[in-house]
Amino acid sequence: MPRIVVEAAEALLDQEIPVLDKGFVRLVDYMGSDERIVQAARVSYGAGTKTFRQDRGLIHYLIRNWHTSPVEQVILTFHTKMPVFVARQWVRHRTARLNEISGRYSVMKDEFYVPAPEHIRPQSTDNKQGRSEDRYSPEEEQEIIRIFEEEQRQVYANYQRLLDKNVARELARNNLPLSMYTEWYWQIDLHNLFHFLRLRLDSHAQYEIRAYAEAMAQCAKAVAPIAYEAFEEHILGSVTFSRAESEALADMLAGRPVGLEGRALTIFEEKLKKVRGSEPCDPPEEPQLGAPNTEGWALEPQKTS
Repeated sequence: MPRIVVEAAEALLDQEIPVLDKGFVRLVDYMGSDERIVQAARVSYGAGTKTFRQDRGLIHYLIRNWHTSPVEQVILTFHTKMPVFVARQWVRHRTARLNEISGRYSVMKDEFYVPAPEHIRPQSTDNKQGRSEDRYSPEEEQEIIRIFEEEQRQVYANYQRLLDKNVARELARNNLPLSMYTEWYWQIDLHNLFHFLRLRLDSHAQYEIRAYAEAMAQCAKAVAPIAYEAFEEHILGSVTFSRAESEALADMLAGRPVGLEGRALTIFEEKLKKVRGSEPCDPPEEPQLGAPNTEGWALEPQKTS
């Protein structure tokens, strides 16, 4: 079977998508596309005679119903450069394969993340792990930036002094900060990339890793545009209600008082806000499904007598 080539993805290959002040996301390689998902789902060795509309309906069906194996057939490989603290959040997603630059073998570069003034915020009063919507004065923002930069310069100067004394690189790096940039190659299948994006594109994710997720979403959309559309429709743009929230929703629709209060009510109202602001895609064609194959999903058109 020849390698599937997607023009939009080819145009992105080896192109650095800038992220933050010194970082980037680069699509190194990809394997498969929407076509591969359809082939895997139909357990077929050829493109077949299905139309674009039928293929789109099938991919929406697969993602809507969590039939993930065909989506896992698509693989993307990235070269990314990010601050260490972003990498430490990122590596929590354990369904990928990665190889990171090593401070034992290499001298780390004098590159540190300094947030732009608009992203320097106080600690949130209602979110222990997030920043406030409030801003400092311009003078305070510049003072904070100077503090970041001065300390970064001093720490790197000390790192260089240790290297000059021939201290082993694995020890000399000991005090380097989380703001230092690191790089890695990161390979993941499309299904697990969608899981990464679902979490890291969320408004509650830290801004810095969300910026990388946006760049990677651009690559995923180029490689498999129909699958990405289905991801946006059925996963990213969807809302999950708990049992208590479902009961509250039923009460609201029936005109009865909602039996939630406090934090539970706040979360429920945030979900309703997302529902009200959603913009669904055009309805996909529903696929004609045959019997499941024991070796995988054999989705065939229904035969008429």
